[in-house]
Amino acid sequence: MPIPELPEGPPAEPIEVHVIADSTGDTGARVARAAVAQFATHPVRIIRHPRITTTAGLHMAMEHIKNGKGHGVVAFVTLVDNDLRALVGELCDEMDVPFCDLIGPALIALEQASGDLAARVPNRPVGIDADYFKRISAMEFAVKHDDGQMPDGLTEADIVLVGASRTGKTPLSMYLGYLGYRTANVPLVPGIAPPGQLYAVDRWKIVGLTIDPSRLATIRGRRVRTLGTTRGIDGYAELNRIYDELEAIGTIHRRLGCPVVDTTSLALEESAGRVIDLMNDRARAALGEQKP
Repeated sequence: MPIPELPEGPPAEPIEVHVIADSTGDTGARVARAAVAQFATHPVRIIRHPRITTTAGLHMAMEHIKNGKGHGVVAFVTLVDNDLRALVGELCDEMDVPFCDLIGPALIALEQASGDLAARVPNRPVGIDADYFKRISAMEFAVKHDDGQMPDGLTEADIVLVGASRTGKTPLSMYLGYLGYRTANVPLVPGIAPPGQLYAVDRWKIVGLTIDPSRLATIRGRRVRTLGTTRGIDGYAELNRIYDELEAIGTIHRRLGCPVVDTTSLALEESAGRVIDLMNDRARAALGEQKP
């Protein structure tokens, strides 16, 4: 799919997002970051006003917003107190500042579904559920099984990433772990056989990674300069050697029968999404074939 060209013209209007919260403001800041990602041409600044639990504190925050106005300003609100939320709305209307109530509609919907009224207690800790512990366990698994370590545990992985050095295996493994997938990664080196345990892994769990040779040469060259030595890494960052290396690793990918994701122009989240989709599709196909 071609990438649309951005219209030419003067620099886009900056956006200043003020997060008004009765706790740390983490929720509002996360929503703000997700939303402003859709406005890539605009410089963005996110400002938190945490622990707003009184009208005096709210007025101080709003005064800060008023004094700083001069470019695009918006308020994201995560206050559970009805009166404070209503006051934010009134003050924003007076100042002609758009605002978004992030928590009020959610509380109302839950009240309607449950038949009970929300406690509306500011700064109440968010509960820890089983998913939290699953993600922690998956992240620990990714650390233990990084870069080919502990190959005996490969069959316990949800996903196994295989590819050349510096194709993004480690950060992708850690991110998939954060999402709750026990991920191992195995470096493939021409002339060195992959660990035998890799061939015992269900094929639908294995995903190969590759990258544009020129991009890989740049990344490795930067790595070599950081290390300050070339001993023991002859040809590591040479483009002609990298072409041969990736071709040899492609042969291993085909032998493993695994799909390959090109990480050259993908953000970490995009790479993770593609890996998860491939794994899920292949798992459904493989497990469906096993049904009588």
